[in-house]
Amino acid sequence: MGQDAPRYDAGRDGFIDLMELKLMMEKLGAPQTHLGLKNMIKEVDEDFDSKLSFREFLLIFRKAAAGELQEDSGLHVLARLSEIDVSTEGVKGAKSFFEAKVQAINVSSRFEEEIKAEQEERKKQAEEMKQRKAAFKELQSTFK
Repeated sequence: MGQDAPRYDAGRDGFIDLMELKLMMEKLGAPQTHLGLKNMIKEVDEDFDSKLSFREFLLIFRKAAAGELQEDSGLHVLARLSEIDVSTEGVKGAKSFFEAKVQAINVSSRFEEEIKAEQEERKKQAEEMKQRKAAFKELQSTFK
């Protein structure tokens, strides 16, 4: 395990890519389709690298504040749900949000993988218990 961690390389490159955006939107309670996510990035991706830099991330909030985002677009949802008001909190507030998100995505994806592994382990143990109980019952019934 752990060897495929770089694909969640959130905190290390300072960008939010499609996978990370997907996780972020799920965490905000507004999951998006693959196409939706692609369109979200495309809408503010000034350098066409298919990921969001902090500058591009800020652009989401600028556009939202200026009313330039469609009501039903993922970006509009993101701007609304993340509750950053760039005009009051300024760039610094947004930057810490961006960095916190990037960190959180990084941590939670590792965390989720650990939880998943733990659940698998529990399931396996429960299965084994069940089988042992069943085997024991069978054994008992042969002695009656």
